[in-house]
Amino acid sequence: MKRFTLFTFCLLMASTLWAQQSNTYQFSLEDCIRYAFANSLERKSMALTGKSLETSYEQSKLQRLPSLSASAGQNISNNANGWSSSGNVGVGSSVTIYQGGQINNTIEQNRLNLERNTVQMERYDNQTVLQILQSFLTILGNQELLNYQLEVLNTSGEQLKQGQARYQAGTILESDLLLLESQYYSDSNNVVDTRINIDNNLLDLKVLLSMNPTDVLEIVTPETDNLDGLTGSLPSEEEAIQLALDYMPDLRLSDYDIQLAKNSLKMAKGNYLPSVSANANIGMGVLSFDANGMNQWYGKPSESAGISVNIPIFSRGSTRANVKKSQIALEQAQLDYEQTELSVRQTVVQAYRNVLSAYNAYKVSEVRENAYSKSFDAYNMQYRYGKITTVELLQQQNNYLNVLNTYIQNKYSLLMKRKILDIYMGKNITL
Repeated sequence: MKRFTLFTFCLLMASTLWAQQSNTYQFSLEDCIRYAFANSLERKSMALTGKSLETSYEQSKLQRLPSLSASAGQNISNNANGWSSSGNVGVGSSVTIYQGGQINNTIEQNRLNLERNTVQMERYDNQTVLQILQSFLTILGNQELLNYQLEVLNTSGEQLKQGQARYQAGTILESDLLLLESQYYSDSNNVVDTRINIDNNLLDLKVLLSMNPTDVLEIVTPETDNLDGLTGSLPSEEEAIQLALDYMPDLRLSDYDIQLAKNSLKMAKGNYLPSVSANANIGMGVLSFDANGMNQWYGKPSESAGISVNIPIFSRGSTRANVKKSQIALEQAQLDYEQTELSVRQTVVQAYRNVLSAYNAYKVSEVRENAYSKSFDAYNMQYRYGKITTVELLQQQNNYLNVLNTYIQNKYSLLMKRKILDIYMGKNITL
């Protein structure tokens, strides 16, 4: 008895600690997106990469300025005359006057890389929003299905009670009662399965949000009863394509790849050109003495300045090979851009037509769900008064559940496909 009490106490303490470490969140879709952006480790890594690229860009701009350095030295030597010491100090500066445009090209390369990283983050954000949207709508669909299943379970419970009373009164067979019991337990199992699915869906969403899996996440259900406006605000197919071409990060990334390839070609060709630099130095000797402490003196300042020219004559073909490789890379980047543009067009056209198809399927299933719901209510009423058999009732109930499942799937499929098209067109995603 003491062991059991101690175990129970430890279990309660562990549950208390778990509760203290867990947080509870009530999130709409917009809340989920904001939380993911703020906590995604991958997104933070991309932001750090951006800071590094910005540092490289700022540093490359300083390469236009001259360098400045100072030096100081002191030497001690031992010779036939004994120990002696001498030293010097100096200041030197150098500046690149011309380097085949390499400094400007390097600055441009770093600028393009910095801007490209920003667009890469936009693409990552789009992919994250798409994944969160899919997970969020899956949860909403299962939650709506659960609500209907609970209503059906409640109806099945009432049918079972009526069946037990009618069986005791001798108006139905035992086989009918067993069918009602089987249907009730089947409906109960459907409820349990859907709840498990919702828990798994919530865990998947937490992973996307970089959220602690022990945290409690509750979904704020938006208004989704009237979806007719989803197609009323739909632009024409050509307008949707143009909006996507103007916005899609994939296409802009391909454009940056072309600009980077062009700049790399300029840098490769710059190695054919000479470079010119200038330098200036000023220095002087410092206190010098021998072992006897004699001949102490201060040296006079010495000054020098000069210009140097470096002319490439023969690089064993490396410069020519680099130029050729850069030209090939540029052609490849241009081909990739064309392929990306074609892919964007195909993707948007398919997404656009998926919306139209999903809307038609939704409207048909909406009418069928309404009709089968009323029919099921009528059959249920008839069964109460003994006008139909148990088999007829359960057959109608199963037909209704099948139609209901199709309706919910088509409803959230329409929402999903419409919002995916909005993502492609660069619109803010809300429910």
